[in-house]
Amino acid sequence: MQSEVVMPAGQLLTKREALAAGVSANSLAQLTRVPAVTRQGSRGSCRRCGSRLTAMESELPDGRWYCPVCLTLGRMVSGDELYEFASQTYPHDQTVCTWTGSLTAAQERVAGELQASFAAGREHLLWAVTGAGKTEMLFPVLHKALNAGGRVAVVSPRVDVINELAPRIQAAFSQTPLAVRHGQTEPVPVQQLLLATVHQLLRFKATFDLIVVDEVDAFPYSADPMLERAVRRAGRGRIIFLTATPSQSLLRQTKRGKLQISYLPRRFHGHDLPVPQLRFVKGATLLNPQIRRLIVRVIQETNCSLIFVPGVAQLQPVARFVATLGVTVSTVHSAEPDRAERVLQLRRGELRVLVTTTILERGVTFAHCGVIVLQADAPLFGAAALAQMAGRAGRNRDFPDDPVYFVASRYTRAMAQACGQIRQMNRRRAE
Repeated sequence: MQSEVVMPAGQLLTKREALAAGVSANSLAQLTRVPAVTRQGSRGSCRRCGSRLTAMESELPDGRWYCPVCLTLGRMVSGDELYEFASQTYPHDQTVCTWTGSLTAAQERVAGELQASFAAGREHLLWAVTGAGKTEMLFPVLHKALNAGGRVAVVSPRVDVINELAPRIQAAFSQTPLAVRHGQTEPVPVQQLLLATVHQLLRFKATFDLIVVDEVDAFPYSADPMLERAVRRAGRGRIIFLTATPSQSLLRQTKRGKLQISYLPRRFHGHDLPVPQLRFVKGATLLNPQIRRLIVRVIQETNCSLIFVPGVAQLQPVARFVATLGVTVSTVHSAEPDRAERVLQLRRGELRVLVTTTILERGVTFAHCGVIVLQADAPLFGAAALAQMAGRAGRNRDFPDDPVYFVASRYTRAMAQACGQIRQMNRRRAE
């Protein structure tokens, strides 16, 4: 007996994608179809991502046009069609929140404000320090949306954030099927609750009653208007943006009243954020004796350590030095296929040190974790990235003072801004 095919409700798919999802050709014939790529003279547009196209960037040798902007989801050319699948409703009052934890008074306040914005159909920004418990504060509003029969998407620009959130959200809603979709997962049917990278929303139209965008300031979302369009087209008006380092654009929207805002300047355990200690080393070479002594000290003081470097080329030299100390070490970067497993190994204690690029600057939590940022004055390291890297430390209530070091040959504006933001958060916490 064949299993029932789950129709890709609310999605906008090419014929190839629809057939791969198990939809029959007869069913496709009943659906609304729209041209995938349209053109008028020297201009055109993509119906999937909404990008404006020009002949110079989009015309193929045979005269057809394609969309280069959303090419990572599969090439579409003029003459192709997108199939619109109707959205779906779900029963009311059928969702159970199985999370057994509790919120602090400050977290309860924020959770209530998020629910109020959902009820009013508003967009909302949650600005909370790293380690404030943003995920747990979401559970009540997620429960409210699911219980109202709505569809919910929790998305992030980063795969690592999705992999970190998936088990926590599934545990909180253990009786609700959860679909996880990103470039490293197999295609799965999307039902009521979706956890995905933002790019996956390009396949949806007016589908979700609530969309949560975690780490909204992270690349590529922060630099790609296509992804913001994808979020707004996939939803029905209720969007919650989460970040510890909001952009000036988001803050301007709050001042203009376009975004409601909740602010939480303290971690769930109530302690201050660790303020980075600055170490200036002439040349700041990776093999400098002063840096080696610092690495040894941090490893000795903590259960695990993250050592951030500005590029892939610096990973192995640092890892080789750490290995000479008799410490288990590995490396991760954006193209590393075993990245998720190595993060788990660090969490389980099978590794003591991960040498990493900025790929782990956000969305991961470790107990009693020291942080060292080597060549912190590198142009790649902006203020938000530095603040996020520092935010990996001190997240456990038993070890709130984990060490954080910025190692550089000069003092940059980004370093000053990151340290200033952290001190400002600590001052506001004390008010």
